[in-house]
Amino acid sequence: MKVAIFGLGYVGCTAAGCITAQGHTVVGVDVSEGKVAAINEGRSPVHEPGLADLIAKARAEGRLSAVREIGDELDDCDIAIVCVGTPSGVDGAHNMSYIAQVTRAIAGALKPDRAAPLTLAYRSTMRPGTTEQIILPIFRARFGDATAKVVELVYNPEFLREASAIKDYFDPPKIVLGTLDGTPSANMEKLHDGIDAPVFHVGIREAEITKFVDNTWHAVKVAFANEIGRVCQNLGISARKVHEIFVSDTKLNISPYYTRPGGAFGGSCLPKDVRALQHIAADIGANTHLVDSLLRSNEAHKHHQFQQVVQGLEPGAKVLLVGLAFKADTDDLRESPAVDMARKLLDAGYKLHVYDPGLKPENLVGANLGYAFAFLPSIESLLVDKATAESGDYALAVATNRLVDTLDLGGVSVVDVSAIA
Repeated sequence: MKVAIFGLGYVGCTAAGCITAQGHTVVGVDVSEGKVAAINEGRSPVHEPGLADLIAKARAEGRLSAVREIGDELDDCDIAIVCVGTPSGVDGAHNMSYIAQVTRAIAGALKPDRAAPLTLAYRSTMRPGTTEQIILPIFRARFGDATAKVVELVYNPEFLREASAIKDYFDPPKIVLGTLDGTPSANMEKLHDGIDAPVFHVGIREAEITKFVDNTWHAVKVAFANEIGRVCQNLGISARKVHEIFVSDTKLNISPYYTRPGGAFGGSCLPKDVRALQHIAADIGANTHLVDSLLRSNEAHKHHQFQQVVQGLEPGAKVLLVGLAFKADTDDLRESPAVDMARKLLDAGYKLHVYDPGLKPENLVGANLGYAFAFLPSIESLLVDKATAESGDYALAVATNRLVDTLDLGGVSVVDVSAIA
C-alpha cells in the first residue's frame, strides 16, 4: 500500500519508519522545510533509538519521501495518517487549528472520482466528537452526499512511548480502530497485519477518548504515588517499603511502573491531555476533583524535589544536572520536570551545568524547539560535554535519569531525583 503521513514529529516519523519496514511506501507531508529535507536525505528529524536506521534504509530503497505540500500525492494513496500536533490552548483545551488546517488541505486535494475511498486515519489526540463535528463537516462541505465514496474516516490512537517507540509500534498493548459506524476498516486491518495485539473495532468517539482515559490514568497513578511518598517522608516512613507492599497486590493495584514514588510526570502527552480532560469535564458539568488536582499536585512535587535537592547546599554552589529531556534516550524537552529543576536552580542563584549527550539545540525542531527556548533560553550556554561533567568541580550532581551511570564523577555527591519521594 501507499501511505501518506501528515506531520513528521515523533509520532509521524516513527510511523513512517515502521510502516516502510512492513514493506509499504510512505510519503511524509510537513510544513517544516528542515524535517522534509532530513527525510529526503535519509535522516530522522527526531531522536528515537533505531529510527535513523529505518528511515535511512527506507529512503535508500525508494520507499520513503517527504514533501511540504500535498499536490497530487493522494491520488494513488490507500491510507493517509494525520499526526499533527494538538497543543494545549490557553484554556487547557486542545488547539484544533492544525487538525482543521490539514483536514481542509486533504479535502481540497482529494478528487471526487476516486476508484476507492481514501482511508483517512487520525492519530492526533482529539476531543471526543471532533471527527463528527469538525472533520466530517469539512468533507461534506466539499463532497456532499458523495463523501463516503471519497473518504473513510478512522480514529486510530497510538500507544508509543518515546525511547521505545519502535518496539511499541510492533508490540502494542492494544490496537483501537474507530469508525463512524463501528465497523472494521479493511485498509487499517491490512496496515496492522502481522502485529499481535488485541484489536478493538469501536465507534469513533470510543476511540477518540481512549488516549484521554489512558494518559489521565497514568497521571493519576504518578500523582497518587508522589502524594503518598511525601506523606511518608514527612512522617519518617520508608516510602520505598510502602511502595513494595502496595505493588505486591497484583490483583487490584496492578501497575508498579506508574505507582512508584519519584519523578514528576511530564512530556508531550500526560500534562496536555489532563488539561484537556479538565476542560471537557467543566464544559459538560462533570465534577472531576482528582483530575483537577493532578497538575497542581505534580507542580507541588517538582518543588518538593527541588527543596530536597538544595537542602544544605550553599547559595551560589556549582551544580551538575545530568539529564534534561523528560526521559532517557530522547531529546524531547516539552514539559520535562528536569527543565523545571534547571529553572529553579538558576532562579535560586546556583551555577548550573547540564549534561545530556542526546540533546543538541541545533537539532531541536517544531514545538520542542519553541518549548526549549521559551522555558530555558540559556540552554546552549548550560550544556557541557562529558569531559567537563567528569571534572569533579561540582558541589552536587543531580541525576534525573540513568545517564549518570555513564559518568565517572569521582567523589561528587549525587542526588537521584527518582529516589526523592
